[in-house]
Parts: sequence; C-alpha cells; structure tokens
Amino acid sequence: MPALTLSARSAIVSIAVAAAISVSAARPAAAQAVFPDRTVRFIVPATPGTMIDLLPRMLGEKLSARWGQPVVVENRSGAAHNIGAEAVARAQPDGHTLLVTAPAPIVLSQWLDPKQTTLATSLVPVTVLATFPQILVTNPKVPVKTFAEWIAYAKANPGRMSYGSPGAGTTAHLAQEELMRALGIKLVHVPYQGMGPAINDLIAGHIETMFAAAGTALPHLEQGKLRPIAVVGGGKLARLPDVPVISETLPTYNHTEWFAVLAPPQTPAATVATLSQAIAETLRSPDILSRLEQAFLQPVGKSPAEAAAFMENERQRWRAIVEARAGQSQ
Repeated sequence: MPALTLSARSAIVSIAVAAAISVSAARPAAAQAVFPDRTVRFIVPATPGTMIDLLPRMLGEKLSARWGQPVVVENRSGAAHNIGAEAVARAQPDGHTLLVTAPAPIVLSQWLDPKQTTLATSLVPVTVLATFPQILVTNPKVPVKTFAEWIAYAKANPGRMSYGSPGAGTTAHLAQEELMRALGIKLVHVPYQGMGPAINDLIAGHIETMFAAAGTALPHLEQGKLRPIAVVGGGKLARLPDVPVISETLPTYNHTEWFAVLAPPQTPAATVATLSQAIAETLRSPDILSRLEQAFLQPVGKSPAEAAAFMENERQRWRAIVEARAGQSQ
C-alpha cells in the first residue's frame, strides 16, 4: 500500500477534526430537552374554589395547549399558605413544580416568624399574575349597611363582632388588624384553613364580617347572602358604584392584594424566563382577559426581575406594618 503524501495526511486529519467538532457541537442540541417535557404542577396553598385556585386553572388550560403537556393544580392549604410554599421549596428545581400564591408566605410570614425567612427569600420569582381589590363584607343579619354604621357598631360592641380570615398571619388577617388600630375598634379574629371555609361560615352567620376578594364576594353579594360595606385596594368598583372605598375615610389605608408564581430555589434562570414569558403571554390572550375582568382581576405579567423588585418592596411594606403592630402591643 503506497505511503500517503503529507498533503493527503493533512487532508484526512482536517476532515476528522471537522467531523469531531460537528459531532461535539450537535450533542448539546440533541441532549437539550424541550421544556416542559412532562406534567407541570401548580401548587396552590389554599382551598379549592377561591380566586387563588381558579386563576391557575384558567391559565393551566391555555398553557397545557401551548406546551403539549398536562398542567395540573394541587391544593395544599394551611399555615398561612406556608404548607404549599414549603412543598415547592423542596421540589426539584426544574420548573415543573411551581407555587401560585397570595402574598403571605413570600412577603409577610418572615416578619411574624423568623424561621420562615429562608423560605420567603429562597423561592425564585417567576412573575406577578394579577392584582385585585377586596371588599369588606358582613352577614346581612349584622345591623349595618354603610361603612360609617359598621364603625359605629364595632365601637358600640367592643370585642363582640368577629371577623374571619384564611389563616392567622395572612395579609387578610393583618390588614384587618391594621384597620382596627386605625379606627380604634376591637374585633375578634377567627382564623380558617382558607378563604372558602371562612366565606361559608360568614354566610351561615357564625362570624359577622371579613375582607373577601371582590371576585369571590360578588356572587354572594348578588344573591343577597352577603352585604358589601367598603372596598379596599384601588378605587370604586363599577359594578358596586354605591359602595365606598375605605381610603375615602382613612386616606393612608390601602391594601392591594396580588397573586404571584414562584419556582423552587436554584431553578435555572433560563427556565424561569421561559415560564415567565409563557405565563405573561397567556395572561394577555383575549378570552383570559375577559375572564379576569369578570373576576375583578387586573393582569400584570411582570418579568422575573420586575417580580423580584415588586416582592421586595412588598416585603418591606409588610415589615413596617408588623413592626408598628408589635410596637403598639407593647
């Protein structure tokens, strides 16, 4: 067999090197899985049937069609939403398990229990889904129809009127406490394992009053099962034009509630960005916008960086509220 010339040997080496480079470059692309590649779980730290439960179900339908993968909602309520948050904190950081939550476990719990600090700060913000107003409502048997009458009744009956919340340490609980301090009234707190049971007991007359998400309260208001007293968060509601806003009486009092999506600690930034973009685009779809409007939900869809900044601002706002509460109780 004749010996190869130098030029021939060089050509063979060049071809081999080029082939190796081509194979090496192809491997990452071939190995990179399309996200998501299996079922995505939304962990909701609240009971079924409430706004925080319905919103991810709305989005899940659209996202499942977009991704070609099932999107399921799993309810894990209790402990001021911390049980569900802790479950997500222990999940694999691959973007397939996400927390859809109200503010408490992210911006409030750590100020009430320092052991929750790691949980609050380690979860990775994906996006803020929506903001929404709340309505101060009563059972119709309570002899008040206006906010002024509600205040007068509470002052005339200190410690006799009870209010419900979805749990001790939730924003609904602390917002009601702040209102009591601002007005100089005393109500009895009755915590529940979620908003659903609290609403049911309010309708049944076991408690007298509470803050409820506008979308949750409206059907009961229309049926006469609850009575609207005042709106908190934003301005007057077009569908309830005669119901005043609390800030009209207390200009410094205003709480806008929100829902957000967070991922387990150490979830890759690229995965978080993919999730954030998909959710934001889904929030802007016409049929979702229509359904959100009916539920009094204002879509947001912040980027991960914007969501992180928003949550930090909220964290510091609630820190001030908790510290003021502690100072007054001493």
